[in-house]
Amino acid sequence: DETVDRILTVKTVGHQWYWRYEYKDFWSADNNINLEFDAYIIPTSELRDEIFRLLDVDNRTVIPIHTQVRVLISSADVLHSWTVPSLGVKADAVPGRLNQVKFIRQRPGLYYGQCSEICGANHRFMPIVVESVDLNTFLNWVIVSMEE
Repeated sequence: DETVDRILTVKTVGHQWYWRYEYKDFWSADNNINLEFDAYIIPTSELRDEIFRLLDVDNRTVIPIHTQVRVLISSADVLHSWTVPSLGVKADAVPGRLNQVKFIRQRPGLYYGQCSEICGANHRFMPIVVESVDLNTFLNWVIVSMEE
């Protein structure tokens, strides 16, 4: 049963070897597009000093602080698991099934996770990065992302 209404919903779909994120609450009437992107691991050859090897992605999942967030989780191919220990969330991504987790972040920061299911030889290369920011930063990110 739902006890708290969500303010933001992010749909997450596991693919081999990346995650796809869709923010269904935001869409552009002008171009008839949704805010959606893929998140791939950053290759070792492209690492910089501030990037964690095997844990950072090219597109981070951005969420606002002090907001009830619901993450809908599924898979397009095999079993995956969307796990972010510092957020206290873990849910299996199963083809043909929709799971969900809910959380609220009270402070900004980066939260790292990985697929924790043995989904294939390279499952450890499916990192997850959730970036928690203030509401104005989040809205600016949405506007910039929709223009790209």
